[in-house]
Amino acid sequence: MIIRIGVTLVLAFVFLGLAVSGEPPGVDRFVADAMGGGPAVDVASVVTLVLGPILPLVAALGLVIAAVAVRARRGLFLRAIVLLAACRAVSLVKPLFERARPTDYPDFSFPSGHVVSVASVGFTAAVLCAWLTRDRLRMVVLGSVLTVFVAAVCRVLLDVHWLTDVLGATLGVAGVGLLAARALRLLPAPA
Repeated sequence: MIIRIGVTLVLAFVFLGLAVSGEPPGVDRFVADAMGGGPAVDVASVVTLVLGPILPLVAALGLVIAAVAVRARRGLFLRAIVLLAACRAVSLVKPLFERARPTDYPDFSFPSGHVVSVASVGFTAAVLCAWLTRDRLRMVVLGSVLTVFVAAVCRVLLDVHWLTDVLGATLGVAGVGLLAARALRLLPAPA
């Protein structure tokens, strides 16, 4: 079942990327127009500094430290690093879709690298939580989902990504995350 869901999410990610690689669909333009400007842009600029590509690097460093410090769980932490890297690699496919951003920018738009970063850390945190502190899993999943949502809203609000870019990032990380976690024997976690 996990593999089927993972494959379905990856296929949805690919199909979405192909569907939006040309002109932005109406929903993207509508959301971009509706979210224009204001003081929230200043807040989004600050938030996006923290919730971006630096986040998985900090998380990976934390996992390395945990692997060294907690010998009994070293294998778990090392597999979590591989899971984090696999999820983060979703943003490497941007050149396949060659999607332009809403504003002039030298990098492609689909999927959002910031949202991929945040979703990768959130997914990895949820998997680790299922292994280490299962009683807090619901809270970690909720926190991860809310953080991904905030990162996504900030990227659209800053006019550097379309709605479908942040949606695609989330689909891609969830699909790759499920497949990688299963391959790394991280799912299902022990009850």
